[in-house]
Amino acid sequence: MTLFAFIKHLSFAFGLFLFSSMICWKIIHHSRIMDTPNHRSSHTTPTPTAGGIAIVATFFLGMGIIYLMADETMITQKFFLGFTVSSLLIAGMSFYDDYKHKPLSLRLVTQMVAILVVISFGMVITRIDLPFPNNTALGIMGYLITFVWILGLTNAYNFMDGLNGMAGGNAVITSIFLGLISFGQGSNFTYIVCYTLMAGTLGFLIFNFPKGKLFMGDVGSTFLGFTFATLAIISSLYDNAHTSLLVIPLLLFHFIYDTFFTFLRRLLAKENVFQAHRTHLYQLFNRLGYSHTVVTLFYCAVALAQGFGAFWMVRIPGVERIYVFIPFLVFQVLYSLIILYFAKKKALI
Repeated sequence: MTLFAFIKHLSFAFGLFLFSSMICWKIIHHSRIMDTPNHRSSHTTPTPTAGGIAIVATFFLGMGIIYLMADETMITQKFFLGFTVSSLLIAGMSFYDDYKHKPLSLRLVTQMVAILVVISFGMVITRIDLPFPNNTALGIMGYLITFVWILGLTNAYNFMDGLNGMAGGNAVITSIFLGLISFGQGSNFTYIVCYTLMAGTLGFLIFNFPKGKLFMGDVGSTFLGFTFATLAIISSLYDNAHTSLLVIPLLLFHFIYDTFFTFLRRLLAKENVFQAHRTHLYQLFNRLGYSHTVVTLFYCAVALAQGFGAFWMVRIPGVERIYVFIPFLVFQVLYSLIILYFAKKKALI
């Protein structure tokens, strides 16, 4: 990349950051959509929510500019249209839910429809770098894996949005690492989308962390989870360099583990897994007496470690990439055992 091109990209990202920040400022001073504390909340005063609108608006502004001005970096129009239409559907329904508080069933139906849009446009996982026979020819199983992957990460990201800076901070880190990896491998569309997401989320984050003057709401967290899940498929199969599909699962491994572990623990304890709760590992960490800032910075530090792990992973050939997950899995198991031990001592679970 030439110096002129770098300055052009940097200026574009900075402009998107300012655009996102301006929208957030407007929401704080004029929004009537408030998050009122209840027994499950980790905040104590009513706070403007739906700050994720700034992330979504910045993303679509960036996508529009990409479509109009960046022909050489574009994926095919079919995949681009499927990506934007499905993302808009998720964002629209999530904003409506923030405003009207619709039941879980309606949210899930909307998410499923958006995923079917992705699949109908041909964005389907057809291969995964796993050490199993025939892993490069998933066939019909690819459709099911695609569906479960997007639905799972969409909701996992939403569940992990419970402390100041948690969802936003980790989105910025994930965007930076995926963007750098994509740029280094020559996947320019993914790289530009990543810094668009980073700029929009950073514009929100300065109002959300550490003080929590604004929350992103479902419109932000659900949108981010869905976008990262879909972008993982695009970058691995439909962008120039075919970046490994395992990059996003590694970058967000702590979010995926926390959600899956908590779901499994509650299921084995015969709890109602569809009932709202405050027993995710990060929530228990916070309830043990550690501040939002400490817990969020801990998770961001883990995200940074996973980011460097992703840099290492993409330099490993083929199916051996999966072994990079092992040290992070061991760490998460130890972390969960420690959190559960102290949470039980304080009768939090």
